[in-house]
Amino acid sequence: MLAEIRIATIRDINAIQNIAYTTWPTAYKRIITSEQIEYMLEKMYSQDVLENQFYEGIQFLVAEVDNEIVGFASYGLLQDNIYKLHKLYVNPDVQKSGAGKALLKEVLNKVIKLGGKQLELQVNRKNKAVGFYEKMGFEIVKSEDFYFGEGFYMNDYVMSINL
Repeated sequence: MLAEIRIATIRDINAIQNIAYTTWPTAYKRIITSEQIEYMLEKMYSQDVLENQFYEGIQFLVAEVDNEIVGFASYGLLQDNIYKLHKLYVNPDVQKSGAGKALLKEVLNKVIKLGGKQLELQVNRKNKAVGFYEKMGFEIVKSEDFYFGEGFYMNDYVMSINL
């Protein structure tokens, strides 16, 4: 099952939301509370928030299999030649199919074409995705706790890859 990667448009927001709302409870159920999952989903994936990210220049990509969106990624300029991978999620039903790897490779290609020298990301320290990112060449730069609001924290690794 080979995923086709394309640039997302605002018309893809509903599919992006569906993947986030399907993926988060599975990915984070043993890591953070259901209250924190619900709070963060609302703050990060509401229609307005996602539309604003599109308008602010955050680039979204989607992975499609048989014309169905099964995953997405977003990235943008952080500073100078350093870019940030903001999001990368694949529907749990198709994880380990190569869709996540294809999305990440396309982000890396696009960032290199933009002149990026480094791609950075944040990932929860207990998330299995840490191993995925390490296999893809990322290294843990630091461990940091980010306050998210309402008493919730993101206990993350900041990971980076030089391009």
